[in-house]
This record gives sequence, structure tokens and C-alpha cells, in this order.
Amino acid sequence: MANAAGQVGMPSLEVVRAALAIVHSKLKTYYPDEGLFARSKYPKHLKFFRATTEFNEVCFMAGNRVGKTCAGGFASAVWLTGRYPKWWEGRRFDGPIKMWACGDTGHTVKNILQEQLLGSPVSPGSGFIPPADVYYTTPKIGIPEAVGTAYVRHQSGGISECTFKSYDQRRESFQGTAIDLIWDDEEPPLDIYDEQMMRLVTTGGLMILTMTPLQGLTSLVSQYMAESPVASI
Repeated sequence: MANAAGQVGMPSLEVVRAALAIVHSKLKTYYPDEGLFARSKYPKHLKFFRATTEFNEVCFMAGNRVGKTCAGGFASAVWLTGRYPKWWEGRRFDGPIKMWACGDTGHTVKNILQEQLLGSPVSPGSGFIPPADVYYTTPKIGIPEAVGTAYVRHQSGGISECTFKSYDQRRESFQGTAIDLIWDDEEPPLDIYDEQMMRLVTTGGLMILTMTPLQGLTSLVSQYMAESPVASI
């Protein structure tokens, strides 16, 4: 960095900390070439990522504790930040995106999706989005320490938006806005899913669903299991 006299000096402590936060972020530790989280050990996850290039609706359906939510959080952070790994074969957006991250209730959204992306209230910055990329967050009314919307710095220089929503807000709260990406963690009611899909029409956007079919063979599960223009991993 150059000072006022044109001399090259040391970067500020804030700049160094921001760079280290990105280098050592959770986003950089998942799916490396080798080691505990090596990509070769997670073929279903890679299939899930690749399917987003071909389909607008992609579901990672599996049992508990196999990393479905981690896969959704990782991919969402990549899209929000534009920090595409060299090996990435999934969809690429042209620039910043508007996204919804959705789950059963406001509390489960805070405890699961918000933690995946931003970290927990006691460990902020421990999620998939590098803390230096978190530009601003707004609180969610009625739920302590919950985030309403996170504004995320994108590599293009713009700002992505991630709004946290829950199915208990009812279908009406999912109306009226064009969205690029929706991540549903666990199966939504069908009327909410249909409303969400309407938000993606004008953008040609992407729906990803990470879920365990706890409700059995519902209409939505059947849709993904049948031959149709959707992908179930």
C-alpha cells in the first residue's frame, strides 16, 4: 500500500485481519483436494452441486446427519459471495443475488440456517460466509439474536441479499418479490413451495431443497422421485 508520499508501506491491521478471516474461513476448509473433507469422499454432494447447472429445482434428499444442510450452506455461500472454487461445476450467477433461506420456524432458521451461513451468536463469523464478506445485517423482529436479512459483499463489487424466512410465516409472506435463489432446509408445505417457485419465474432462478422425507411420500416428495424436470440427489 502507498502512503501520501507515494511510498509503499505495510497494510493496516484491519486489512490484514480481513484477509486472514477469508483465508481461514469455513468456506475454504470444505471440499479441498485432500484431507478429512476431501471432495472425493462426498460424491453425492458434488452431484448435488453439478445438478444446479441443468435443473432449476434440485433436491438433496437423504437421512439425518449426512451433511445435506452443510452442502446447502456451502453452495449458498458460494453464490452469495461469488467465491467460486476452482473445481466448482455447479451453477454460476453473473453477479450479486437475492436469496431466501427458509426453514420450519423462526427458531430453527436461526439455529440451523443462520448458523450455517453466519455462525452462531456466540461465535459470529464461524459460518460459511467469510466474516469479512458480511456487509450488514438486520435483526428479525420477535426472535432474539435472529437475523432478518444479511447483506453480503460479492466478488464483483456488488452486494448480495439473503433474507431468512420460515414456513410458519404462511404463504402470504412469500408473495410479490423476484428472487434468484431459494434454499429450503426441510420440506415446506406445498402451497408455500408453489408460491416460492413463482418468485423464481422472472429471474430463471434456482430452488435447492435439502431434506429428510419425515412426512413420507407427500406430493412434493413424489414430484422429485418421479421423472420430471427436477433433480433429486
